[in-house]
Amino acid sequence: MRTPAAPDRYRHRVLVVEDDDTIGRHLNSGLRGHDYAPTWCRTGAGALAEAARAPYDVLLLDLGLPDMDGLDVARDLRARLPDLLIVVLTARTEDIDVIAGLDAGADDYLVKPFSMSVLLARLRAHLRRQAVAAPVRKPVRLGDLVVDVSARRCALHGAEIPLRAKEFDLLAVLTERVGEAVSRESLMAEVWDENWFGPTKTLDVTMAGLRRNLTEAAQAGGGSVRLPEITTLRGHGYRLEPPPDPVG
Repeated sequence: MRTPAAPDRYRHRVLVVEDDDTIGRHLNSGLRGHDYAPTWCRTGAGALAEAARAPYDVLLLDLGLPDMDGLDVARDLRARLPDLLIVVLTARTEDIDVIAGLDAGADDYLVKPFSMSVLLARLRAHLRRQAVAAPVRKPVRLGDLVVDVSARRCALHGAEIPLRAKEFDLLAVLTERVGEAVSRESLMAEVWDENWFGPTKTLDVTMAGLRRNLTEAAQAGGGSVRLPEITTLRGHGYRLEPPPDPVG
């Protein structure tokens, strides 16, 4: 069962996946009142079917669904729709649960109960950053790694490395400032938003994913691979170290 989306005059289409009737009605009416076009599904299976039927800009996802774990919905849609903005709505407050949501592909999360004004502010921040047109920039080569910010591509020996949107954004910021110490606050402001409301553990999880993807790509390539190294600066932030020049 689903509540159909509003007319196309609205700016962004939002897929709401929430089995609680009170919360679902609140989200549905609140989003409509702020010029979003929500479609409300009460099950994970319904959400997957709806996402295959029509394009969406945003997924608001409850984790405690009656038919399947919301994390499985997040993983499925992240794999199919890499540009979809996924915001998890959860009553789970333990760090491990929040990290699991982010690892499953979520861009953000809100712990229930939450205010509609905070949710709307988060959506505006994310969507504003997505809408900003990046200037055309030449690809940057760091050893065997090529980062093309304009094309949003990262490749090792010509093989593209699949990065999540925020992982690529982190790498892009560090690439533009190779060798510089970049503070956590600066990364949160540039990659997420200057008015970010969430904890900085989001940065740690995303950075861990970026490092893991780069390491796995290097291992898959075999042989000697020259990659930049992301150094953690305790109490400050991170620094992207250029790879050393080849010997001989």
